[in-house]
Amino acid sequence: MEKTSTFYSDYGIVKRIFLIAILLSFLVSLSAQQEDAKFVKRIFDQALTEGDCYEWLRHLTKDVGPRLAGSPGADAAVHSMRRLMDTLGFDTVYLQPCTVPRWDRGAPASGRIVNNAMIGTRPLAVVSLGNTIGTGPEGITAPIVEVQSLEEVEELGRPGVAGRIVFFNRPMDPTRLNTFAAYGGAVDQRGFGLIVAARYGAKAVLVRSMTTGNDDVPHTGGVALIDTVPKIPALSVSTNDANLLSSLLGNGEVRVHLQSNGRILPPVPSYNVIGEIRGTSHPEEIILVGGHLDSWDIGEGAHDDGAGVVHSLQVFPLLKQLGYRPQRTFRCVLFMNEENGLAGGRAYWEASNAAKEFHLAAIESDRGGFTPRGFSAQGREDVFTDYFSRVNEWLPILEPYGLMFTTGGSGADISGLKSQGGLLLGFIPDSQRYFDFHHTAADVFEVVNKRELELGAASITSLVYLIDKYGLR
Repeated sequence: MEKTSTFYSDYGIVKRIFLIAILLSFLVSLSAQQEDAKFVKRIFDQALTEGDCYEWLRHLTKDVGPRLAGSPGADAAVHSMRRLMDTLGFDTVYLQPCTVPRWDRGAPASGRIVNNAMIGTRPLAVVSLGNTIGTGPEGITAPIVEVQSLEEVEELGRPGVAGRIVFFNRPMDPTRLNTFAAYGGAVDQRGFGLIVAARYGAKAVLVRSMTTGNDDVPHTGGVALIDTVPKIPALSVSTNDANLLSSLLGNGEVRVHLQSNGRILPPVPSYNVIGEIRGTSHPEEIILVGGHLDSWDIGEGAHDDGAGVVHSLQVFPLLKQLGYRPQRTFRCVLFMNEENGLAGGRAYWEASNAAKEFHLAAIESDRGGFTPRGFSAQGREDVFTDYFSRVNEWLPILEPYGLMFTTGGSGADISGLKSQGGLLLGFIPDSQRYFDFHHTAADVFEVVNKRELELGAASITSLVYLIDKYGLR
């Protein structure tokens, strides 16, 4: 009986100690969470009152301007951003070489409906697609054939395609709340339509603009090329004019005249721009934040991807102003040639893998400067579940700012780092307006809201702070 009594007495003591330990652990965790919440609030306060990203964007878009890879504008952007980085307190700032394709749009393209029985002659709002050849000064006149998919071109074959202009008219799905998913469901016709149409003897390609809206603004963008098929002109047409062409085709043949002036030129050297802060306690673990410095040449590249550039530049200055020195190595990387080749991203992956580096996390901002919604995450299968669970533990700190985590793609420029076994994250702002401006002449500084841009910089900085402080393992 005495042994039994002693057992229950000892058990009671152990149980109380265990419960006290749990309570202490909870209190310590709660205290740390409150401390982190206060620091994140300071990050947002600092970004919204003392942030520089909006003025940096003004400089990049207005003083530098369009930055198509291989152009004088891209070269000016490289050296301008390097000079800016030199003033921000990085331990090292350097240029990483890459070789980029060079394409020249030449004079603006034009298009028109030719002597149609219903409306006569009428101009079309068109723009050349990147990496394509021009029509020559005389242009091309031919009947159009409307298709909804690459497979439909295959079904038509040479009898239905040869000598014609293939008109790809599959719209982005307006019912998709995720407009990037809608974009992904339609953009194959822009990217690969030329290859399929040229294989069957098409004279040119005309592609419906990649946007959910109906307007008169044509959208440019890159196309894929292969050596085994002829190079032919490819142009984009506004959604309003695409709808018009489709309705006219319901009443008979429609002939269109297109004239464009694109030239494919020899590749040239260019650079990624990199700023680095060496970590104080875990320098072997890298946290990267980046966007792409190049843009298309018909606008100012404000949302795509000037916003991502200045988001990335703003992270370390915010932390520095608040007295925080990263424990892990922090890199700000401004990638070159995301739009029509990904040369900068590939150069970065190759150099990083050769150096046997480990990116614990990489965050890319390439979805514009709109109101922050959160981050998408991806990673190697053997580590992703643990990492994703870890970042979701921080939701109580981030949710007050409207931020959440979801699975999905991160960004083209960081995608090649997946093999290193870290977590790849894509910054997600609200996307409903993004494709009103994407790859258009309307993508200018004035369409970026200062407060939304600053909220994006604060959101990314807050996530960097949490990853740096706690790690992911």
